[in-house]
Amino acid sequence: TAQIGPDKIKGYILDLRNNPGGLLDQAIAVSDAFLDRGEIVSTRGRNSDETQRFNARGGDLTKGKPIIVLTNGGSASASEIVAGALQDHKRATVLGSRSFGKGSVQTIIPLGGNGALRLTTARYYTPSGRSIQAKGIEPDIVLIQDLPDEQKAKIAAAGGDTTRGEASLKGHLKNGEDEQAGSPSYVPADPKDDTQLKLAIDLLEGTQKNAAFPPNPNKTSANN
Repeated sequence: TAQIGPDKIKGYILDLRNNPGGLLDQAIAVSDAFLDRGEIVSTRGRNSDETQRFNARGGDLTKGKPIIVLTNGGSASASEIVAGALQDHKRATVLGSRSFGKGSVQTIIPLGGNGALRLTTARYYTPSGRSIQAKGIEPDIVLIQDLPDEQKAKIAAAGGDTTRGEASLKGHLKNGEDEQAGSPSYVPADPKDDTQLKLAIDLLEGTQKNAAFPPNPNKTSANN
């Protein structure tokens, strides 16, 4: 940004497509970079006294510039925490397709003989109280990236599905009756074929308009 100059930067695109996640503290750090205040995420177990809340500290890396977050069916776990936090605080517009829905907290308990037991102990919730588990983050602007015909044919021949999502996994942690199916995770290798990225750039440059961009901090999201 120093070479471009802050006055020429119209906004930022945070591409979380096919980002499978990582450590919770890194998701908090990334979210915190764009938020001045407020809750980023909470983890809630069976008992209310097990709830943990993580809040932003002062300072916005972009100094208030518009942000568009790209998600798809390959966006999971920590990347969903980031997308959900920025969406709930109306700090960014989420564009693309529904994220994976990996919203469970797992704890590793060491056992004797170099063994270990992994238990699901809590769930992640966005600042507005949405559970990510088996639901994912629904974009403010839904745009499905089309698969090339040859890839569609290969997937069909293999009897596969073009979508990815926690709710479709056998034995996944249930989350009530309103679970959501996944979405495609295809991202073109050539940016000129990337319709999601193109729309994000067009919105930042002002060549296209959408009511969801920039987000209205006074409007309640349909996702809340």
